[in-house]
Amino acid sequence: MYVRGNFHLGQVVQHRLYGYRGVVIDVDPEFTLSEDWYDQVAKSKPPRHKPWFRILVHNTSYETYEAEENLQAELEPEKINHPDLREHFCGYTQGRYVPSIRIN
Repeated sequence: MYVRGNFHLGQVVQHRLYGYRGVVIDVDPEFTLSEDWYDQVAKSKPPRHKPWFRILVHNTSYETYEAEENLQAELEPEKINHPDLREHFCGYTQGRYVPSIRIN
């Protein structure tokens, strides 16, 4: 079964609870990390069978893995500051980052 996430590569998002901003660099149709990680880190116990996203966190060198329900799109996105941006994106236009790789 194909699951489509509400966010796309290069989209700037914000965490609903913690307020940090970031940019989507990958999406999984469902949770893919270990049970130990889920039990220790995913405190709100979001659904595992819905999309999860890898996010580069603004003004840090961190990357996080978040459930779709914990994220919201920024209505007026601004650029993100992260040391790994150039590894994933080749530009920024119209409020979103342009992936360095071709997406089907």
